[in-house]
Amino acid sequence: MSNARLAFPLVPRSRVIGISFGTMRSLHRGAGSDLAGSRPYRPGDDMHTIDWATSARISTARGQDEFIVREKFAEEAPKIVIVCDRRPQMGYFAAPLPWLDKVQTMRNTVELILASAGAAGGFVGYLDYADGHPHWRQPKGERKLIELKDERLWSSEYGGPEDWFERTLAHLAEHPRAASPGTFIFLLSDFLPSPGREVWLDALAHRWDVVPVVIQDPTWEQSFPDVSGVVLPLRDPESGRVTHVRLRKKEAEERTAANEARLSELIETFRVLDLDPVVLSSSDKSDILAEFLVWTALRRTRRVIGA
Repeated sequence: MSNARLAFPLVPRSRVIGISFGTMRSLHRGAGSDLAGSRPYRPGDDMHTIDWATSARISTARGQDEFIVREKFAEEAPKIVIVCDRRPQMGYFAAPLPWLDKVQTMRNTVELILASAGAAGGFVGYLDYADGHPHWRQPKGERKLIELKDERLWSSEYGGPEDWFERTLAHLAEHPRAASPGTFIFLLSDFLPSPGREVWLDALAHRWDVVPVVIQDPTWEQSFPDVSGVVLPLRDPESGRVTHVRLRKKEAEERTAANEARLSELIETFRVLDLDPVVLSSSDKSDILAEFLVWTALRRTRRVIGA
């Protein structure tokens, strides 16, 4: 698949203006193509915005001259902020180990989002806490983010703090112009453990378009295989220490049930909060694109049903 085809439409939760290049309705009023409403004429208003037919009807009804102005939503290119979880847990399993390479999955996902933003004429920002400090890039045009690919995307730093999500929300809240209402916030993480529901509510309170991108191994994190009687190297997610254990059949079954319930609970949390997650179980670029296209189709379907 060529790089030109590795892109997905950025569909906001709010209705999209019917024009090309993915530009979307602004939350602000201005010179656009979508009608926002009407109001009485004020000195200084453009005469071309006067609704003459409506003004005539109101003037006749009231017996005096009344002028009504049509207001339209401004048209804006989409604004995106990519947030990468760089806790040590996200960097443990890299090739050639037989687990999902989360590092490569994040890199491919970031490249896909950048390409999609470029196709939509959007602006992209970036944030991670790889060393406990915010590595922040204000949203810019996709062509100006070469330094992001060089400096952050290929960084091997994975020493981020456990409270990366809370720090992310606080940081974005301090930059309301860069992360204004309606901004896509793509959160790339395995969400293990999952942030509390109150943290998600805090994110939604800012009226951002929050998109959780869940990166989990399908065999060992979303489920668990029957490995009873086999000696396995298990890594403690907090200390990083590896121990070798032999699980009994019942223990393997308990891990299977626990992991599957954990994923179901996470997805249910997103459903209750009306969030549209993207669940990634592969680092292959085509597989990642396929999941984002499903996300796009889901959002388009919901908008048609809600119209």
